[in-house]
Amino acid sequence: MQEIDMQDPGVRRKIFWLLQRVTSYSLWRKKRDAFRTFAAAYETAVKTWSPKDPEMVSADHLATIYEILSLYDRGLDELVLGRRFVWRKGEALDRVVMQTGYLSDYFYTNPNYWERGGQFLPYPPKVDALARLLRASMYQAENASLEVAGTTLQLARLRYPQTLLDKSKYHYTFYEFEFPQFPNVLPEMPQPRALMIRSGERVPCDGIWEPMNVEAMRNAGCFNYFVAQTQAPNLSAVDEDDGNWSLAPVPTHWRLLWEDTRYKDGAVPDESAYFLAPARERPPRGTDSVPAVRTGELCPVSGNWRTEEFGGKTVQLEEGQTMPDMLVTDNLGDRAVHWVRWVLVREA
Repeated sequence: MQEIDMQDPGVRRKIFWLLQRVTSYSLWRKKRDAFRTFAAAYETAVKTWSPKDPEMVSADHLATIYEILSLYDRGLDELVLGRRFVWRKGEALDRVVMQTGYLSDYFYTNPNYWERGGQFLPYPPKVDALARLLRASMYQAENASLEVAGTTLQLARLRYPQTLLDKSKYHYTFYEFEFPQFPNVLPEMPQPRALMIRSGERVPCDGIWEPMNVEAMRNAGCFNYFVAQTQAPNLSAVDEDDGNWSLAPVPTHWRLLWEDTRYKDGAVPDESAYFLAPARERPPRGTDSVPAVRTGELCPVSGNWRTEEFGGKTVQLEEGQTMPDMLVTDNLGDRAVHWVRWVLVREA
């Protein structure tokens, strides 16, 4: 695991900025918009893919997808007014994270690719395209603000700064989350407040809190974001007994670094700095390496796509869009819709 020093001022500013980012209205709205794109594509797949297609996705997920969309809308209506109770246990945005995680885990239970609650092989290309749209609505540590409740150990969501700053933690077996681009100049840390609570006590206000070794008045771990009226959690230590190990709760003091009062005046400030696009240089990919797709499937790569059927046609599509059909006029002047095969001719 990459060593990261929470005493380092640069590290502290980065963790603080990332926690503000992952709890911002703009990020959660962006999550909702990305999930809407996924929902539309998944619904199209259910309606247009052949029922005999061996790679057909399950229509049973649609009920969960529609529920998540409704929860997003309810949660954002409150969050835009600074009402952060929506991250408490069982509330709208807490359920969004839980339901989306379940959907991701059980997305495609074809036994050729999945067993016992886990994916063990890459999905077929058109299924993977849908899965990538789903994961575009998910962010590393998006659960940072969720209430810690209903567990025996009551451990903090973020116990190690590596979760946020170690790029390897953003990589998973079959997918990865984009590592955020930091602004050139990060804001200075605010002066710590005098307010301090202990693990197990009620949190008096929304905000970012720092675990403290009170004897030395020194940082004791990663910052966390707490919602008001939740219970302050524990840190953890490894408990070794007869060669076995487990996590043991370690009560601590938490010092308020910053009280979150954003949006309570009904205004959302410019938060575009949370979504800076990193400069990317991607070597061109040969079009022959991109498989052909048919009408109704998802476009796997942005670019120009062509069909030679029915006189031929070239269209420009973005990744994740549904591949179109062809409207053809016959010799009698009648027009009919035909499904066709599309081939990538130039990547965007």
